[in-house]
Amino acid sequence: MSGRLPRWVTLPAMAALALLYVPMLAVAVVSVNASRHGFAWRGFTLAWYARLLGDRSVLEAAWNTVVLATASTAVATVLGTALAVGMSRYPWPRWLRAALDFTVYLPVVTPDIIFAVALVIAFGILRAVSGVFNMGMTTMIIAHITFQIAFVALVVQSRLATIGRAVEEAARDLYADSGTLLRRVMLPLMMPGIAAGAMLAFTLSLDDFVISFFTAGPESTTLPILIYASVRRGVTPEIHALSTLIFLATVLLVLGLERLTTLAKE
Repeated sequence: MSGRLPRWVTLPAMAALALLYVPMLAVAVVSVNASRHGFAWRGFTLAWYARLLGDRSVLEAAWNTVVLATASTAVATVLGTALAVGMSRYPWPRWLRAALDFTVYLPVVTPDIIFAVALVIAFGILRAVSGVFNMGMTTMIIAHITFQIAFVALVVQSRLATIGRAVEEAARDLYADSGTLLRRVMLPLMMPGIAAGAMLAFTLSLDDFVISFFTAGPESTTLPILIYASVRRGVTPEIHALSTLIFLATVLLVLGLERLTTLAKE
């Protein structure tokens, strides 16, 4: 039996890959084109990257993006891991466990625009209680945490399902208390899943636009928001360079996530 796939399978597959990556390849090519206007090739240059890295507004937006992604990922990883452990290891009634599973999946499938509007309303109510909830970096971090927790919990839950309960029961038989079980047994086994969930949360935060746009303040512009504002004024080679850098960073994070996910399944 031949190992080659039929043409009716390979052609749609190649077309799908082209639709996914040819636009980004075109952006990358334009970002190193010496021509500032139009798409005629005028030679190779890295001048647009140099100008981009010298732009103060871009550097501030990059800093805000990293701070937002790092802070929200740190909190979401702790909360999501605790949620996954609680859901997987506590003997919930079947109907309550189904309700909890639905609650965790809901943020994953909810459209970003609906989630963003709900957060705006919630922050509007909370501002009457404290000025901490004025639109800015704090509200953006809280907003990102709210959707990141679900992704972290799902990834860690899959790791816990792979581990099973036999290891925990063996540790209990050897007189390990809850603290020792968690610290010496469960956390090392869960670490690939925790790391994969954290990297997924970081990637989602890094690329998020809709929720960030609705919850941002005047001093908390991120790179996706900056790109959106710049595109409305006209696409420049610097924007192409910035888009290419963000895409490359996302690719590296996804490759790392895939590797950690593979380790989590082993």
